[in-house]
Amino acid sequence: MMENGPDLVTLLWTTLAAFLTLATFSFLYKDNPLYKIAEHLVVGVSAGYFMVLFLWTSLKPVLIDRLIDGQYWYYIPAVLGVMMWFRFSKKLGWLSRYPIAFYVGTSGVAIPLYMYNNVNRQLSSTLDLTLGFGSLAHFWNIIIVIGVLTGLVYFFFSKEHKGAFGGAAKIGIFILMIGFGASFGYTVMARISLFVQRIASLEEWGVMLYTYIFG
Repeated sequence: MMENGPDLVTLLWTTLAAFLTLATFSFLYKDNPLYKIAEHLVVGVSAGYFMVLFLWTSLKPVLIDRLIDGQYWYYIPAVLGVMMWFRFSKKLGWLSRYPIAFYVGTSGVAIPLYMYNNVNRQLSSTLDLTLGFGSLAHFWNIIIVIGVLTGLVYFFFSKEHKGAFGGAAKIGIFILMIGFGASFGYTVMARISLFVQRIASLEEWGVMLYTYIFG
């Protein structure tokens, strides 16, 4: 290896990344074993990563550490969590119904919070026509309010879409198409950005390999 060149470990990891990138791109030709290897590896590594992440960011600090500190009431959720696993038993599967029922029942506590954050606050922010009164922001806020109301009118099927009501519904369709188009365009651009990043990584790998071999 030449001085100031890439070290072997970095080259091997970069080569592995390039191989997996090319194996994934090979699906553009047709389904093949190389693509399946890359696909299964991504799924397996992702599952393992999130399992370890859950262990060290949720299970250990929230449950295990508190039990060690003497907060013994946390044995209650621990037992309920263990009872969940009885779902895989034919004889004791009925025990899993208790933690599931408890979980579904306590989810009702989150309904007021969900309504406040995702409905009430969004409605109050959308319909606030006093925001930046007389400024460009105020103008765009009025456009947003009109777009929201006309979009809702389009989904109001109890009244026939004729006259002024039908005109508002048509404006709502136009607003919805703008929203869907912007979302689709954003998704496409995000995928293109990822594609460009992978192509750049392949170029970097080629330069690194050339430097390592020829100095």
